[in-house]
Amino acid sequence: MAMEWMHRFGKKIKNAISNKRRWALGLYDALLLFAVVLMILGVYPSGVDKLAPSEFALHTLLCFACVLLCRCTGSVYRQVWRFGSASAYIRLFVCDAIAGVVYFLLQTILPIRTIAFIRVFSIFAFNLLLSMGIRLFYQHLYQEAKTCEHLNGLGWKIVELLSGSAIAPVTQSEPNAADSARIKIAIVGAGTVGALLADELFKNPRAAYRPCCFIDIDKDKIGREIMGIPVLAGGEVSEAVLQTYGIQEIVFALPQIDAVRRKELYEFYNRFGCKIKTYDYPMIRTAENGRRHMREFDIEELLFRQPIELSDEKTASYYRDKVVLITGGGGSIGSELCRQIAGMKPKRLVILDVYENGAYDVQQELRIAYGSKINLQVEIVSICDRKGLEIVFRRHRPDIVIHAAAHKHVPLMEHNCCEAVKNNVFGTLNTVELCEKYRVSRFMMVSTDKAVNPTNVMGATKRMCEMIVQTYSSLGTETVYTSTRFGNVLGSAGSVIPLFKRQIMQGGPVTVTDKRIIRYFMTIPEASQLVLQSGAMAKNGDLFVLDMGSPVKILDLAENMIRLSGFEPYKDIDVVETGLRPGEKLYEELLIKTESLAKTENELIFIERDEPVPMPELERKLEWLKTSLADEDNSAVKAALMDVVPTFRHPDVVNRAAVQAEEMKVALEHDRAAVKV
Repeated sequence: MAMEWMHRFGKKIKNAISNKRRWALGLYDALLLFAVVLMILGVYPSGVDKLAPSEFALHTLLCFACVLLCRCTGSVYRQVWRFGSASAYIRLFVCDAIAGVVYFLLQTILPIRTIAFIRVFSIFAFNLLLSMGIRLFYQHLYQEAKTCEHLNGLGWKIVELLSGSAIAPVTQSEPNAADSARIKIAIVGAGTVGALLADELFKNPRAAYRPCCFIDIDKDKIGREIMGIPVLAGGEVSEAVLQTYGIQEIVFALPQIDAVRRKELYEFYNRFGCKIKTYDYPMIRTAENGRRHMREFDIEELLFRQPIELSDEKTASYYRDKVVLITGGGGSIGSELCRQIAGMKPKRLVILDVYENGAYDVQQELRIAYGSKINLQVEIVSICDRKGLEIVFRRHRPDIVIHAAAHKHVPLMEHNCCEAVKNNVFGTLNTVELCEKYRVSRFMMVSTDKAVNPTNVMGATKRMCEMIVQTYSSLGTETVYTSTRFGNVLGSAGSVIPLFKRQIMQGGPVTVTDKRIIRYFMTIPEASQLVLQSGAMAKNGDLFVLDMGSPVKILDLAENMIRLSGFEPYKDIDVVETGLRPGEKLYEELLIKTESLAKTENELIFIERDEPVPMPELERKLEWLKTSLADEDNSAVKAALMDVVPTFRHPDVVNRAAVQAEEMKVALEHDRAAVKV
């Protein structure tokens, strides 16, 4: 044991003296210690502690031995002091404290004259102070020499002297070396994350940004300085104040802030004409490479809604070891459902779609991700093909069917009413009837907010699908039926975001059908998780609705996307109205009225209670639709839809009364609140 300790100790000593920078620092420490001992014991001795030259030499050597050996044992000289942290200085303090105790004990044991405790304390306290001081001085000079032009001469000479090695300074020819070339930023949030960002930028000689001020609401911080830069009061920031500091960009360093407050801050600082960014911190939001970084706001963040995490272990366990069939599995929602289900270890995942390219892409993605760990099957068939669909059911005998196949584009379905009814209504009917025939344990349909008081063919067909599902849920068979209803999905095929991106890339203009129009939004993962969790918790006939927060004005979304792309709305890129499309209304009625909806175990998911249509009545409606399809007359089919879906209304009627709608009032209130912030 003793030999092993001696071996490790010897190795540490060897490593300490093998590096010339460590050797130089040790030499400086020895000189400082000698100066302190000389002052305390030689230059200013008391009558009691006055030492002879030989005694002075012995005490000096004993001090050297205790201090340097304790520091070597504590790995003090292994620390790179230009990046010294609080823990490094604490280590130095502990090592010197131990050295002082050892010295005091040894002088009482060894045959040398003892000195008073107060002088021992003075020697080690002054020496520790000077040792910390020289390290802090070196650390400060190193940073200043890296970032300040006036220190590139004398500053580097001192740094080289202290380090015991030549280090090449950053020259003016290297990018971002000159302070004037850096982008001046204000950091919103003078907390731990904001301070880390400022420290990282100050220490990086090639950083493109220079922090010039913090902005915070903490009264204990306002008016003080952090790393030499002032902390301004958030409520007193103005364009003139920002111009005083030359601020070009504003960076949010507020990882824990909620969506409502983030929106208020974004709208407040957006008025000053500065580009706004956010700082990702690894513990909160991690980049793909796990590194923290400054970045533009994501499109999803323009919604300023808290991300909803719905999937949990209880949900995952429900789908585990089940045969899951997903219709429309190659689409935007369907493909994400496939990804989510694949991670839940199903017995078999069946992707059904009529569009082979989408299904193929998902298949390849999942095979790369999971390899042979997942039993994956792809079936290319239309849900309108009853015989082909039945072959799939007979072959795989699914336990769970998630029905995401549908025609969804509102303007296209207005001009192709027959196809909308065939695919959405009768395709759903085919799927539901086969679930009954093959005793599927659960059927889950993906619905939409456009099914609420529909004003277009697509919404009316989805409402008809909901009626089919609810009617079959009342039959008391083995299959549990459920529907999930949500708003617009960001990033899905045909959504407004890709359209705005293309228009901005082409130089504009960005087109909106009406500047008053509002919509509810969610992300594809959120929509998919809603379907999966609601399906796992569902009772027969449940129609689930997600609390999607406040509606978003499409005009605001367009303007924010233009700003995030580095342009100024109406100056660099215009926003123009093109007029409402056929069947389009100004708002969707998905506002959650908690007093009229049943709650679930998830506070963001509610159940809308709807009386199912009696089977004879449903059959009459379906027969009337089937008859109207005989002549392939879109007008006749649309008229039949208006007959079988009582809530189907003309969009002009709804839009004329839109100003009275509660959803529009909520959007208007948010606009007024934004002006006041």
